[in-house]
Amino acid sequence: MKVNIYTIVFGIVGVVLLLAGFSIFFFNQTPQPGNANVVLQDYGPAPNIQGISGWINSNALNISQLRGKVVLIDFWTYSCINCIRSIPHLNAWYSAYGNSGLVIVGVSTPEFQFEHNYSNVYNAVKQFGIKFPVALDNNYSTWDAYNNHYWPADYLVDTHGNIQYITFGEGDYNQTELAIRKLLQNAGYSIQPNLTNVALGVNFSMINTPEIYLGWARARSPLGNAQGFVENQTINYTKPNTTLQNTVYLSGNWYNSPDGMVAVNDSKLFLTYSARNVNIVASGNSTITVKLDGNVLPRSDYGADDSMLNGNATAKIGPSRLYVIVNGTTYGTHQLEIDASPGFKLYTFTFG
Repeated sequence: MKVNIYTIVFGIVGVVLLLAGFSIFFFNQTPQPGNANVVLQDYGPAPNIQGISGWINSNALNISQLRGKVVLIDFWTYSCINCIRSIPHLNAWYSAYGNSGLVIVGVSTPEFQFEHNYSNVYNAVKQFGIKFPVALDNNYSTWDAYNNHYWPADYLVDTHGNIQYITFGEGDYNQTELAIRKLLQNAGYSIQPNLTNVALGVNFSMINTPEIYLGWARARSPLGNAQGFVENQTINYTKPNTTLQNTVYLSGNWYNSPDGMVAVNDSKLFLTYSARNVNIVASGNSTITVKLDGNVLPRSDYGADDSMLNGNATAKIGPSRLYVIVNGTTYGTHQLEIDASPGFKLYTFTFG
């Protein structure tokens, strides 16, 4: 689950919501078609969808137009791994209930500047097989109207236009589907007898490295290098002899941009992590070589974006998006090494 660090307001209400969001990681259960224990709560009228700069898969929609339908408002952004992992569930619900009274609206609210681009979002929608309507909330108008702070976040609206269920982050899929079914049945719609069945594909309890942001304006933790982040400058970094887990270390020359680090020359990166998969949000016409524990990355651990070049695992980096660079066979602790060609820009690490 991603949190917008620019808009979140800390306080008692925020803590309660955050704890509610974290709880999703521990309470996902096997689908129970007869389970009626889902709790609905009337949160009041749903704000209209507003300030949208473009639509994909639909003409403009609004809550006031959708009375009589159950509406799921899903806040997402296409480079967010938490959002990407939730998309198969959204697609399954749209397929199962889209003709039975459910409308899903994916509200694409950007985290990075490149996610404002209509073509980038359009290409991602097609890549992920999204058929439901997607609205580009580039000015955060709908995000702010819902007082939202998370990617992904789901707001379920009943046929009278009132929010009845809210969930933050990924993993709470069974309860969300039960809430959808309950609202549809309350409204008199006929639905299929069984819940959809989409595998989670990730064991959250085995991921012990948090998302890591880079760039002097966005980083939530410091670099391991003594030089640290230096605003808008190219720094020749020296890797120390002793390193810590979950901390990024650089060597060679890197340019410090506000939202990421850009390889200049002799640019390498080192990170000890604990997870199975490693993803990066990156851009730039460049190539990276990926090593694990000081050795060539085994073919069995290649990510979707890796290929063999001169005996090494390499990934060609181009458009701004999420790249999968390690797809391990088991969970564990490893040291990742990236050797980057000039122009490679790294925004974040995420793990699975």
